[in-house]
Amino acid sequence: MEAETRALEKTFTPDWVLFTDENLVVVNKPAGLRSVPDGYDPSLPHLRSVLEPILGRLWMVHRLDKETSGLMVLARDADTHRELNRQFREHEPIKHYLAQVAPQPSWNEISLEVPLKVNADRDHRTRVDFENGKPARTDFLVRRREENWAELVCTLHSGVTHQIRAHLYYLGLGILGDPLYQPPEFKATSKPEVDRMMLHATELTFTHPKTGAIMRFTA
Repeated sequence: MEAETRALEKTFTPDWVLFTDENLVVVNKPAGLRSVPDGYDPSLPHLRSVLEPILGRLWMVHRLDKETSGLMVLARDADTHRELNRQFREHEPIKHYLAQVAPQPSWNEISLEVPLKVNADRDHRTRVDFENGKPARTDFLVRRREENWAELVCTLHSGVTHQIRAHLYYLGLGILGDPLYQPPEFKATSKPEVDRMMLHATELTFTHPKTGAIMRFTA
């Protein structure tokens, strides 16, 4: 029966599910799919609503914005969920993102450590706030440069909502396809047209809660 169940899972599981075992699931979330239910219309598709009919009950550990694609891990039991939550709460996992931004940054590498406040304005944006913000650090490295945009590797050392987008905004940069975080320098730049926000969670490393093995995924 267990072999039949696994065969059915393999047959119907989307190709963006990268790894499953008894305890966890790792996915390469498509852009446009919500991590969690929509606050206004819970019937809209989200990760659990798509995967639970195939894989059974899942526990959310962390999330990506709807427009952001890339790697996420979900738990398949309460103990795994508890341990993964601890790891993310203590910032143990290594998380790398790729972001395509404009205008061209004047630097090749920078580490930004400035505090951020969530829901800081009427558009619910995260903003730098030196008095009331939470500590946040993001490392940025230019991966390639094109005529009017650049691709950055972004490494998170904290987990504030919209952290990468808010830190880039503070630096005068905007992510291609992001309508919410557009500093004046971004608006004034001629840039390529894209049909989505060009932010992707490309690498995730964490410790398996049951086996202790180092789990490293790239997408």
